[in-house]
Amino acid sequence: MTQEEVIDKLALRIKTPLPGKAGQIKMAPKPMDEARFAQEQIDNARIGAVLILLYPNGKDCMVPFIKRPDYDGTHGGQVSLPGGKKEPTDANLEETALRETEEEIGVPATKVKLLGKLSRLYIPPSNFLVTPFVGYVDELPLFTPDPREVARIIHCDFKTLVDNRIRKETTIKVRGDFMLQAPYFDIDKEVVWGATAMILAELMMIWEKKINDFN
Repeated sequence: MTQEEVIDKLALRIKTPLPGKAGQIKMAPKPMDEARFAQEQIDNARIGAVLILLYPNGKDCMVPFIKRPDYDGTHGGQVSLPGGKKEPTDANLEETALRETEEEIGVPATKVKLLGKLSRLYIPPSNFLVTPFVGYVDELPLFTPDPREVARIIHCDFKTLVDNRIRKETTIKVRGDFMLQAPYFDIDKEVVWGATAMILAELMMIWEKKINDFN
């Protein structure tokens, strides 16, 4: 699946009404927290953005994920999309997504072309209201991960990402002994779950559904 094929299809579909919760819920951990799907502003929530970055590698279209270093925090050791908190110097959330991507994996913001954005998603454990963006670069980037924020970069072929066979479910222990049933994407032997999986679920629904399904 070439980069051009992926971009052409997503560029058309991301401009249609988004599935939002209908897509996100497919990979939501259980028990369900309805607060995740809030689309209005949440008092005292931290605002952030992430980027689903498409890049070419030969004839393939790829997406980078980052594995966070292990630390004593909410998202330590987890796999996520590049992104982070909106800073006062960011003009908008697009700038947040691009700046954070450059800081974390070294892809220059000036090289990224944005296709659009997906539905916002609230992350209760870290109190973040996140807007995901989809963008691409025309050439294979020189990735330079920030070792303070990135243990390793995981490169996933888009063809693999849309394969239903990598969508699985497991049990994850959080906050002491509390157990969640967590749908996840099995990417390079990593469990990609939680908010990242829910964001990807909406992207997959956009990819798989017919245009008229959102009208």
